[in-house]
Amino acid sequence: MQTKYKIGLIGFSIGGQVFHAPFIVGNPSLELYKVTARKPEQQQVLANKYPAALAVQTPDKIIDDPLVDIVVVATSNDVHFSLAKRALEAGKHVVVEKPFTNTTAEADELIALAKRKGRILTVHHNARFHSDFKTVKKIIESKRLGPVVNYQARFDRFRNFLRAGAWREQDLPGSGIHYDLGAHLIDQALQLFGKPDAVFADLRKQREHAKAVDDFEFILSYPTRKISLFGQMLAKEPTPRFALYGLNGSFVKPGVDPQEALLRHGALPHEDLNWGKEPEHIYGILNIVENRQDIRETIPSEIGSGQDFYRNLVGVLRGESALIVTPEQARDVIRILETAEQSWREQRVISLKDQLIAY
Repeated sequence: MQTKYKIGLIGFSIGGQVFHAPFIVGNPSLELYKVTARKPEQQQVLANKYPAALAVQTPDKIIDDPLVDIVVVATSNDVHFSLAKRALEAGKHVVVEKPFTNTTAEADELIALAKRKGRILTVHHNARFHSDFKTVKKIIESKRLGPVVNYQARFDRFRNFLRAGAWREQDLPGSGIHYDLGAHLIDQALQLFGKPDAVFADLRKQREHAKAVDDFEFILSYPTRKISLFGQMLAKEPTPRFALYGLNGSFVKPGVDPQEALLRHGALPHEDLNWGKEPEHIYGILNIVENRQDIRETIPSEIGSGQDFYRNLVGVLRGESALIVTPEQARDVIRILETAEQSWREQRVISLKDQLIAY
């Protein structure tokens, strides 16, 4: 059995530095072998934090290296498809940062290619491993709320200006916060509730001179429930991260999973014994009727575990685990995003019948 799998990380901006490298180096079965670091500041970070890794200037130096087992694509969305395709054609296993691709057709092509090549293809939907979502999932599975009829989830941000040179804020395929943050929310909703019947979307550009969507609302319709997903860039006072309403009562969860903030400050998960633990002031509140009694409880949050994504990947490579984030699931997120854009253009509810393949 192979002791360590060599990883080539393409992209060493925020995605590579914050969401991938810290979890790769903390896994004893993985080696951060090569990293594309074109800018001097990226090369400096790599040399300081990960001195054993080799800095390269182009993706070719990773994709064409026979020693690389896994290619991680942590670039801007516009090249997810092309780089993942080249890596699969070179016989590599591939991890793609979310969103998977810009179109469903691209996702379908990569899925078919991975199957032909017999390679693992997965997408970094890391929000499945966040403390807040894990807590919500546990509450739903406990059935204490009864059937959930309304579910609201959101990402609130506040930045009332555009960031110069930020590709996410340009008028490009796959840009806008609906593809960025909305992809997380859609994936989480699909995990909790399965396939929706239809989608309606409201997509707006609210900041001065905005070229990409900076405010969204998706409504996913189910036979007995409504799923409302929100994202905005002008929320100075944040609203609850999750709000669930069931026949027995409500669960409201403020705050956000702490892992990203820690990672942005340079923390390494394998060096922190309390990694992923939320502070008590953002625990959720369960308010229900149970056995004819009014019950109001503070619910301690589950522990966030971003490490589980790469742990699972190693388990799959060794034949010990099933893949948690399948490319088919990630493809369905893209299908819903495309349908949401169509919904807003045409100002109507769009059926999802026969459009999703994993749910």
